[in-house]
Amino acid sequence: MEQPLSRFEKARIIGARALQMAMGAPVLIEMTEDIIDPVRIATMEFEKGAIPISVNRRNKVRFNWE
Repeated sequence: MEQPLSRFEKARIIGARALQMAMGAPVLIEMTEDIIDPVRIATMEFEKGAIPISVNRRNKVRFNWE
């Protein structure tokens, strides 16, 4: 059974994705508005499940966020 992501894992995923976009990575979702804030875009990607990042926990439970 998969555990939900903790608030720390969620923050780390969104922060890592925002950094990627700030460094020039393409946006993974369709944008309808003129949003330029990478953190806001990363949050929208997270909510839509578009971020291809996996979380490996120490207790060997794997959660693939795709």
